[in-house]
This record gives sequence, structure tokens and C-alpha cells, in this order.
Amino acid sequence: MSKEFKFDVVIGNPPYQEEVEGTSDKQIFPYFMDQAYKIGKKVELITPAKFLSNAGKTPKKWNEKMLKDPHLKVLFFEQDSSKVFSNTDIKGGVCVTYRDVDSSFGAIGTFTPYAELNSILKKVKTSNFKSFSELIYAPESYKLTQKLHDDFPDIGSRLSKGHKFDITTNIFDKLGDIFQNVKPSGSSEQYVGLYGRQNNRRTLKWIKSKYVKGPDNLENYKILVPKSNGSGALGEVLTTPLIGGTQTFITIGNFQDINCTKAAMKYIKSKFARAMLGTLKVTQDNKKRTWVNIPLQDFTQHSDIDWSKSVHDIDQQLYKKYGLNQEEINFIETKVKEMD
Repeated sequence: MSKEFKFDVVIGNPPYQEEVEGTSDKQIFPYFMDQAYKIGKKVELITPAKFLSNAGKTPKKWNEKMLKDPHLKVLFFEQDSSKVFSNTDIKGGVCVTYRDVDSSFGAIGTFTPYAELNSILKKVKTSNFKSFSELIYAPESYKLTQKLHDDFPDIGSRLSKGHKFDITTNIFDKLGDIFQNVKPSGSSEQYVGLYGRQNNRRTLKWIKSKYVKGPDNLENYKILVPKSNGSGALGEVLTTPLIGGTQTFITIGNFQDINCTKAAMKYIKSKFARAMLGTLKVTQDNKKRTWVNIPLQDFTQHSDIDWSKSVHDIDQQLYKKYGLNQEEINFIETKVKEMD
């Protein structure tokens, strides 16, 4: 006769991932966490922490289940995993979680390792909150056209299988003969510019517009930001209409007015906006979802923010707008680096 065992307390360090030949490593610690919760009333485990930001290779549904669990709380978080496990690099850090079926701690929701950020988020994300992420266009938004393949039948062999329309990060190397270093003058053809990287340097090259299909913001002003960066500086570029980017960049905005674009540029340089970005940015990726907690602003002349002021002055206006106290202001001012 089988007998089901129950434990009052479970403490452990479960295996994190399974190596699968030819594929990315499979995250298996969620399975062990779920099993521990089935057999124990009180469970304390140390695991990778990426799931706390709904990031990484763990299933999104599982991440959301954990973040909504009122019986789960975070006891410890360390971004630098090597401080816990010597010579070990676990992207997103490690955490110690505690689950008690007899206690209600309130759902984790949006996890941040700082109490000040949690209190700021509560003030920012009110019932009328709208997200700045509405202005974000993914790196894959710009595509090559079938017309390009029709005019140059050989280029298919130069592009990766299944990516014949993607404007990849190395497109300037693969299709160098299709691009021009300088926008041709006196041509009856219309050209669009694409920012990308070549020889580890940002560069702007030109291609006939009939060879590129872009989102609606291609025709207007926008801001380009590298899709991945490890420093505090975002490396943003303000572009005029008919300029887009390779998959090296995400694009922000679809502005018909240059002044609105400059205002948005100042906003993403502000310490306030980058503090909100930091609540979900646990890796170098600048994916759309990492911008979700940044509140959307009115960038026109009718805004409640005076965008003609310096970035520092704009920060002061934002602190006042969202009712930040001095402790919260000091936290942002000391933790977030100033941008030029």
C-alpha cells in the first residue's frame, strides 16, 4: 500500500537546469519547487531569480503563478550570483523564497529588491496608469521586401534559413552591396536610412525604400535605443523620418513633431524614467516588456511637464507629479547615474 508523506518544513537547493544537446538548457527548478510545495507546508529554497521579473526561460504562466501566490515571499535576493556561489554566473541573480500555506504575505506582483522602488511603483501605477511601452516598437519591426529578393535572387543564400526578410544585426556584412554609405543625391529612387552596427561601431547606411517594409513610425520622427545594453547609458539616437534600424535597435515613438521627439528623448534620459525601467530590467535586454512600469507622458506643449527645461529640472517636476517623498527622491538620485 502506497503512503503519501507530508513534511512540515522543506529546505533545499534544487537542481537548476538540464543540459539538452543542441538546444538551450531547460530550466527544471520550477518542477522541484512545485513538488516541494506539494509535500511541505513551509518551504524555503534558493533558486535562480529571473522568474521574479517574469523573465528568463521559465514558462511565463508559471512565473505569473508564482508572482500572484499570496503565500510566497522573497527572503533574500542577490543580483551577482558569484557572491553566493563562487565562480558561477547565473543571469538575473539568485534568490531565497519562503512559502507558507498557513500565512498570507500578499502577492509579490512586481518584484524589486528595494523597498523604496516598491513604494514609488505604488504611487506611479494608479488606476489611470498608461504605460510608456505603448510607444515601443520591437527590433523585428523592420523587414526586407519580396521585391529585394526578386531583384537579387542570390541573396537568399546569404541569409539564414527562415530569416530571409529579417534585417538582422549583421545585415550590413551579409548584404553590403545592397546598401550605400551615403544617401544618393539626384536619384529618382527614394531611399531610407537604417542604423546598425558594423565593425563594432554604430553606422547609418542607405537602401532603396522599395526594399524595406517598416512599421508606421518609419515615416515619422522616432528614437532608436540599442535592444541590449549593460551600462546605465541607453545609447539613444533621435532620427528624422525615413530612418529606421536593424535588429540591433528598438524604436520608440511615432512623432510628427521634432519637439515632441526631443521631449521624449529627455524623458528616457531622466533618472525617474530609468529608475522605473530598472524595476523590470534584470538583464541587458531592452525588450518592450521592460518598459511597462514607466508611465506615459504628454510630450506636447500642453503637457503638465515643461519639457523645455533641463533633464535635472524635469526629474524634479516628475518627483512632484508622483508625490515622491524625500527618501524616495534620494534613492533615485543616488542609485541612478546621470545621463548627458
